[in-house]
Amino acid sequence: MSRLITCIYIEGKKLLRSRTPVVTTLALTMIPFMGGFFMFVLKDPALALKLGFISTKAQLLGSADWPSYFNLLTQAIAIGGILVFGFVTSWIFGREYSDRTVVDLLAVPTPRSIIVLAKFIVATLWCFALSLYVLILGYIVGKLVNIPAWSFPVTSQGAYKFLACSLLTISLSTPVGLVASIGRGYLPPLAFTTLALVLAQIMAAIGYGHYFPWSIPALVSGITGGSHPVFDQTSLTIVLLTSTLGLVGTILWWQYADQY
Repeated sequence: MSRLITCIYIEGKKLLRSRTPVVTTLALTMIPFMGGFFMFVLKDPALALKLGFISTKAQLLGSADWPSYFNLLTQAIAIGGILVFGFVTSWIFGREYSDRTVVDLLAVPTPRSIIVLAKFIVATLWCFALSLYVLILGYIVGKLVNIPAWSFPVTSQGAYKFLACSLLTISLSTPVGLVASIGRGYLPPLAFTTLALVLAQIMAAIGYGHYFPWSIPALVSGITGGSHPVFDQTSLTIVLLTSTLGLVGTILWWQYADQY
């Protein structure tokens, strides 16, 4: 246990000393401000008409109220989180190969499984911190815009759904770590993440999104406009199975594959 804590501390220092926290924070900062802007436009129909194409986009979001605003934040984190959370995992694993430190890292008297677990734990903690940041900033922006129809039940339900989708999206980052390890760098996992996002949109469009792991968080967020249970047993099982396979596969790769 002490070795795991030590590895988590070391991996955390690596992450915080890099540019990854700044880049990912700035990327997700756009979500609350874009959502607040759309709510501001929806509150003023005359302004929406003057802005032309903005009005058309904004009307797709529903009305200017807190439920619609939370839905927008949730949908954004379910889609954008695939890229941002995937980028975090890509960096944590891929940098060891790009910087050629993986052999030195594996030479230390620490089980490789602990090293992999520490990397995933740090990635999960940072991604969840980013999600909390978006949620808190989104609440502040919503108050500044003065979005109507606020209530504690609406806020708690919106936050619950947002965090549920965030956790589902974060859990799908483990295959990215496996691809980064097999591809020995940044580019393969980034390509994999982009492909997963594209396929997620296609599978959702043709009606099979609830069987494709990377489509499920977006479906849970209600992006299709339908009612999809947050804890649908089949979809949740698919996500957890995918996450577990990614974790176990990464551990086995680090344990048995030749590292050079």
